[in-house]
Order: sequence, then C-alpha cells, then structure tokens
Amino acid sequence: MMLDKIAALPEGAIAAGRFILRPVRRSDAGLFALYAGDRRVAEATRSIPHPLPPGAAEAFVTRAMQVGGDEDVWVMDGAASGLAEVLGVISLKRMDETKWDRGQSEIGYWVAPAFWNTGFASEALRALIAANPQKNRTIFAEVFQDNPGSARVLTNAGFQYLGDAETFSVARNARVPTWTYIRKLD
Repeated sequence: MMLDKIAALPEGAIAAGRFILRPVRRSDAGLFALYAGDRRVAEATRSIPHPLPPGAAEAFVTRAMQVGGDEDVWVMDGAASGLAEVLGVISLKRMDETKWDRGQSEIGYWVAPAFWNTGFASEALRALIAANPQKNRTIFAEVFQDNPGSARVLTNAGFQYLGDAETFSVARNARVPTWTYIRKLD
C-alpha cells in the first residue's frame, strides 16, 4: 500500500511513498542508538561519533524535538506499511541568519544499513523537496566522495554538482573530501 494515498497523516508528517516522514519521538532513541552506533552510518556523517557515547541518541532526540531551532528533523517511518518504525533520518538545517533569510537550507540524511539499496533515501528526499516545509528557495547537500551511492540519490532528485570541498568527520577523526550539490526550487 502506498502511503501517499492515506488521507490522515499524523501532525507534521509528510507522505513519502512506502513510508512517512514524521517528527522525532522520544521512543526513537533506542533505534537511533542502534543504527547511528553502526560505524558505517557514523563514518558517512560529519557529526555522529563512533563509538556512540552513552546518552548521545537521547540528546539528539531532545535537540530534534525542540521547536524553533535551526534544524528540522524527520524520521523515515514505515510502520503503517509493515516496514520498520525507523528506517532512517532526514533533516533540513537552515543556513541563513534571520536578517539575511535567503531561503536556504542544507539537507542531510542517513538510512539504517539493513535498508540500504532500497530507495528509501531517494523517496525521502523527493518527498521532502516536494513538501518544502521550510519554504526554501535553495537546498544544498554535501556527501563524502567515498559515498557515491549518496551522490546518486542527490543527482536523481535533481541536485546539480557544485564543487569539491572537505569537512571534518567526528567518527573518522579526520577531514574528508566532499562533493557539494545544489537544488534550486524557485
């Protein structure tokens, strides 16, 4: 059953095909700890440490649930379709100060390794762009150059390559070469 045909979505949720994107709940912390604690997930991100320290998942949930922050976070939740309750996470982080609001955000996402190569990241990305909950005009993304699958997710969603850079990865304790992408929405 495709979830985009379900009329009643939970408040703050976005239909994404086989699952919904919904706000983070306290009960997500256990699966976040399990999935984000996987070295492969942590090393594909800038900010997830490995090993994951005690309380890190709970702290992430607390930050994600705060209203009015600079980042909005959604859980890829497949429970209504018989899939896992937490498949991964996708977020939009505002890039602008209020006085210089240019409608720009950076998108980030990770999918639990058990669900890699299923198209969930692509579905989540397309749904979030279509909904455009922050009313962005431009969305940026950055992926590590040793993660070409994530780069394909972006290009398949209409992102254009912008250039090479590098960023620090906490899990790798090193600077990592990146590819930067842009998607204009206006």
